[in-house]
Amino acid sequence: MESKLARSHIQALSFATRPARHLARRILGRYVKSQKHFRARVESQFGLEIGGPSGIFQDDGALPLYRYLQGLDNCVYSLDTIWEGRREEGPTFSFHPRKANGFNFIREATDLVGIADQHYEFVLSSHSLEHTANPLRALKEWIRVVKPNGSVVVVLPDYRHTFDHRRSPTPIAHMLKDYELRTDERDPTHLKEILELHDLSRDPLAGSNDHFRQRSLQNFENRCLHHHVFDEHNSRQLLEAAGLTVELLELAKPFHIAMLARCPSERA
Repeated sequence: MESKLARSHIQALSFATRPARHLARRILGRYVKSQKHFRARVESQFGLEIGGPSGIFQDDGALPLYRYLQGLDNCVYSLDTIWEGRREEGPTFSFHPRKANGFNFIREATDLVGIADQHYEFVLSSHSLEHTANPLRALKEWIRVVKPNGSVVVVLPDYRHTFDHRRSPTPIAHMLKDYELRTDERDPTHLKEILELHDLSRDPLAGSNDHFRQRSLQNFENRCLHHHVFDEHNSRQLLEAAGLTVELLELAKPFHIAMLARCPSERA
């Protein structure tokens, strides 16, 4: 196990290289050009992230928002994930080196039980909604915990530039049907399509065909599958179907669909 001094040295080196990585993103055009508008809607506010922490919101990410927040809690589906390893529920969510930890909730994104209505000023979600079998239910739950006129920032993968490129964007009617049927996270509807069309050459971490198949069959435990496939059209339709007003949608390299949406001013 490395010492505290060694960890501090590594963190310092990492922080020192961030300006260079940020400059590289600018040169390559791999950043959200309208990020000032996103920042204005969350700056000095307290919010909730779904499935964080996310590299895209870090200082050297394509949409650096963390550094401007007052505070941030998090929701993750399990104590153990293949992305973050073991995490406990409680004040353990570390999202930025200069910010205090937020509270880490172990919850499904579609059921934020125990979190009060209109508790937060915004919600952040980067590359998590596509892993959700019932995205409309998730969005409605996120809206519930955000104050009227609060913001929801959603980043989704543009299927044309990912391992999903052989699939077709999911019709909004299908996602509406998932909501009506109360589809849950054990849903295998898209499994056959994924196994046939997933481009493993663009997903080296998925391993061999056999390994990918076995991992996919255990999706309820690992949540690796993209249930739904998105472009700029059905992404907007989905957020609008949830009752959000999409104020800004930008396609950003290499494969991001970044959306800034406003919650309703009045609740039923």
